Amino acid sequence: MDILTQYAYIVSAGLFIYGLKQLSSPATARRGNAISSLGMLIAIVATLVGQDIVDFQWIAIGIVIGGIIGGTAARMVQMTKMPEMVALFNGFGGMASLLVGWAAFAFRPDVGTFTLVTIILSILIGGVTFTGSMIAYGKLSERISSAALIFSGQQVVNSLIVLGIVGSSVMFCLEPSGGGWLFWVIGLSLLFGIMVVIPIGGADMPVVISLLNSYSGLAACAAGFAVDNNILIVAGALVGASGIILTQVMCKAMNRSLTNVLFSGFGSGKVETSKVEGEIKPIIAEDAFYILEAASTVAIVPGYGMAVAQAQHVVKELAELLEKNGAEVSFGIHPVAGRMPGHMNVLLAEADVPYDQLLEMDEINPRMENVDVAIVIGANDVVNPAARENESSPIYGMPVINVDHARTVFVLKRSMASGFAGIENPLFYKENTRMLFGDAKESIAGLVREFS
Repeated sequence: MDILTQYAYIVSAGLFIYGLKQLSSPATARRGNAISSLGMLIAIVATLVGQDIVDFQWIAIGIVIGGIIGGTAARMVQMTKMPEMVALFNGFGGMASLLVGWAAFAFRPDVGTFTLVTIILSILIGGVTFTGSMIAYGKLSERISSAALIFSGQQVVNSLIVLGIVGSSVMFCLEPSGGGWLFWVIGLSLLFGIMVVIPIGGADMPVVISLLNSYSGLAACAAGFAVDNNILIVAGALVGASGIILTQVMCKAMNRSLTNVLFSGFGSGKVETSKVEGEIKPIIAEDAFYILEAASTVAIVPGYGMAVAQAQHVVKELAELLEKNGAEVSFGIHPVAGRMPGHMNVLLAEADVPYDQLLEMDEINPRMENVDVAIVIGANDVVNPAARENESSPIYGMPVINVDHARTVFVLKRSMASGFAGIENPLFYKENTRMLFGDAKESIAGLVREFS
């Protein structure tokens, strides 16, 4: 039976890897999720049978309840709330690993030093992931301020927490009986998760989300060592490694190191010193229509504002009308647009926008000088030319989509409020920019009516 269980684990690991590969494209991502879910189901059944857990009524009840909650959440969650949902799921994964680590000691207190170390890692990483994800959820949902929270003596406090975690961990490994030191590790890891995320500004949340996703995988991997389960080790390692790779991709897209994201307190210190000068030139849908009607190339750059307005479907409708009118339409996708990695891809995929029209920043920028009209829908920081032009800007050096190089730029915004990073955008004042104020969905719908 043990051999059959290990074979089932190999099959599950293969399905995990193949499913992960399928996630690399929006066209196959849904299939990848299904394949990975099948692998997890095989792994769970194999574990129950292999460990001779025949009385698993509580596990079955948990599967049913969890399935109902997960299915309901997936059906009811709005696309604008998807980042918050991902943050919550990362947190729940971390808490699950923490509980597994605690249970591994509670039911087997006489384990060796190596297992004690893996229990500590499972609890530590899981605790940091849980509370860190809850803070990320609060910032993303704006239940708490999205600004970086810095206070005097913060580094001293963090250092004391780290020393407390290290000291408690060492004492636990030396004197595991009773498990009193383990509760210190649990409490301090939960506190440390809060302290790690509060100094990170809202503009960096996409990086934090992917990093916490990696943490949840590493916690699961450590839990796998703690309970001596190979497939949990493999699954956790896959999530941890892919999350780290994604985090590095996001940091590269912002031209910043991971260390800078985690420890700089972005948005709390460095501010722009120059005042943006110029005149705002508003436009109405009727006038914007005449410019679009004559355009032969149109680039649409979506941002979080498109998600808030739930405008992805009407955006696709406008794109189809432009194509019928003879225009070539493409979508410029910045890696950190929105509130989580791939946010814009998910929105446009939901609206069945053809995948070959979705161009990444490196693909769309060389074409921008030949674009007749660039339509910016609710994006701010990822199209801000201050990243190229203003050395005093907090985002200076960050790669952005160069929409200002297009012949004409339409910016769809509700107001002149700054973006999530709280930075003024000189794009709004450029000679070739026209501001189309109002709800993005209604503004796009107005253009659709003009074409119709």
